[in-house]
Amino acid sequence: MRRIEDYGLSHKEYQHILEKLAREPNDVEIAMIAVMWSEHCSYKHSRSSLRRLPTKGPRVIQGPGENAGVVDIGDGLAVVFKMESHNHPSAVEPFHGAATGVGGIVRDVLAMGARPIALLDSLRFGDLSEPRVKYLFGGVVSGISFYGNCIGVPTVAGEIYFHPCYAQNPLVNVMCVGLAEQRHLKFSKAVKSGASLLLVGSLTGRDGIGGASFASETLSEESENKRPCVQIADPFMEKLLIEACVEAAKLDTVLTIQDLGAAGLTSACSEIAAKAHKGVRIDLSCVPVREKGMSPGEILLSESQERMLLVVEKGKEERVKSIFKKWGLRATRIGEVTDDGFFTALYDGKIVAQIPAALLTEAPLVQLDPVALKPVNSSHVEIPMPNNLEEIFLEILASPNICSKRYVFEQYDHMVGTDTVLRPGHDAAVLRIKGTSKALAVTADCNPFYCSVDPYVGAQIAVCEAARNLIVTGAEPLALTDCLNFGDPDKPEVAYQFEMTIDGLRDAATALNTPVVSGNVSFYNETETSRVHPTPIVGMVGLIEDASRICSASFKNPGDVIVLLGPMSADQRLCEYTRLIHKIENILPPTIDLELEKRVQRCCLNAIKDGLLNSAHDLSEGGLVVALAESCIIGNIGALCDLWSDSRADFLLFGEEQSRILVSLAEENLQRLIQLAKNENVPIAVLGRVMGDRLVVKLNGRKLIDQPVRKIKEVYESSLQRLVNQ
Repeated sequence: MRRIEDYGLSHKEYQHILEKLAREPNDVEIAMIAVMWSEHCSYKHSRSSLRRLPTKGPRVIQGPGENAGVVDIGDGLAVVFKMESHNHPSAVEPFHGAATGVGGIVRDVLAMGARPIALLDSLRFGDLSEPRVKYLFGGVVSGISFYGNCIGVPTVAGEIYFHPCYAQNPLVNVMCVGLAEQRHLKFSKAVKSGASLLLVGSLTGRDGIGGASFASETLSEESENKRPCVQIADPFMEKLLIEACVEAAKLDTVLTIQDLGAAGLTSACSEIAAKAHKGVRIDLSCVPVREKGMSPGEILLSESQERMLLVVEKGKEERVKSIFKKWGLRATRIGEVTDDGFFTALYDGKIVAQIPAALLTEAPLVQLDPVALKPVNSSHVEIPMPNNLEEIFLEILASPNICSKRYVFEQYDHMVGTDTVLRPGHDAAVLRIKGTSKALAVTADCNPFYCSVDPYVGAQIAVCEAARNLIVTGAEPLALTDCLNFGDPDKPEVAYQFEMTIDGLRDAATALNTPVVSGNVSFYNETETSRVHPTPIVGMVGLIEDASRICSASFKNPGDVIVLLGPMSADQRLCEYTRLIHKIENILPPTIDLELEKRVQRCCLNAIKDGLLNSAHDLSEGGLVVALAESCIIGNIGALCDLWSDSRADFLLFGEEQSRILVSLAEENLQRLIQLAKNENVPIAVLGRVMGDRLVVKLNGRKLIDQPVRKIKEVYESSLQRLVNQ
């Protein structure tokens, strides 16, 4: 037998295995346990911390613990969603790493009995001037585009940031949203003893073996040699699998559905058994394989894609098999559910593994050892006042972190299914729900630069901005999913960043009443020379009850009044302006007042529901002037604004003060909006009017910005492509 260290297990963990089994495990068993106890599968460093997150709410049908979260949206319908990472595979094989990341998260939603209706992607890369970063960027975007377009699920929203800390370790986080009738939802607790296990979809091969372990270690020069750990994508098979599983999920005789992702059959079977407090008995000789001579261990740990496991009532298998046959797919009975609590695997009539299912799914927890980082002191930082604000405005507008990501999202089919109402480029995407008056708004967000200097505040802002993105469309935020990306959790400073992030997510999600219903933790996102910023991506879903009241970010009508909800002034805090222009990153991020945030969001949402607003746009990266520019660009119309403030001109224009929303409305509605703001104790300021074909911004009567909309649009929409093509 190989050394324990070769399996990624500690001697303490091995002693725990011996105590639970009361014997030595064989080679197959220790390999199964090792993969299931990897960080990627077991969450052994994070499970205890994640319990601090709020997970319940009046609309929550299913929180963490199943394949995806489920939220009630009324009329017997439910929205199902989850976000996951595929970071390490994308670092060594960007196209297939990203493509299989899409496939995996789609199957998580599919496993709940839901039809996938939308994809979102949150991506992080290094400096685009580096050839390898361009290679990773191009491969990841192409992989997401290829897979999503082929399976017919629109990629409707997302975000991209660039920073040198992601150069060797890009982050590829993908969120899938699905829709289901509540009566067709599938849960593990429905499993019955004697039920059959049907393996459906692709053949089982050697691709992806060791993928879960690979995702649970720091990247190094040897990582390039682990390309076989990256699965190969077949989206055309996935499309058939989606249609067959959606149809099969409508049968009451299909008790539950499980994706075969990390750790393959080992994970799928043990998770079904453990969640239902049952056992499973499978015959590996029955598993259809793609390659000759596959060993029992290879069959058990294969991560071949486009496979699902269905638990079907005994004697009802043929009806289910006929559905998959109709779609040209194989459905093979490989075993049954038992009462003994064991995961038993046979091969050629002999038992090759017999382990308590709970032992596989309950790795011993690792206690984090956080050490508080020294707080950032920015009192000594002096930021000179520039005299070329108009040039700086254009430079910020062209920044890869600010400019339009049109070059990316135009490669995605965001209209397939014909339900996308608000497309990429707005604060959130909006999808109509056929047969109802409702719509769903979806978004994903996180500013990693805030998190790098204050992970607690940065995490709070990520939740608040995601909610604000939904609010400005007219949606009520329902719940969130997250993907928490960090370095090595055994390092005290990383443990501290993680713990502070959890507290920030908890406090903001509690304040905004957006429970965490699903998510993913991705550790070890570092190399021998660099570590990614703490990057807690927040994906959020909101409900619009009346789809006729959807609001967008675009200015629309000449003469409309432009109004700012929230504070006008902006402090000298971390923002894209300080990073890009002054090369200053290590200063405090903007503050966040959760009570003010709630009031601003409530004021805006009520104004939209009352039909007062013609546009609404969240203020985030780039500050007030970038928000003004974006509303002009999307609406293809100009604006004249005259600001009155004692604040410094540069931070008034570019500062990223939180809890702010830019709106426009007809003048006859202004007094009603002012009254709404007064009722909510929300600061409100009239900035100017929608007019002409130029963006003109004055401060106390002095002109600071005066640019044609066509010029700022060209800068905003073409900069990313120019950077990629340089």
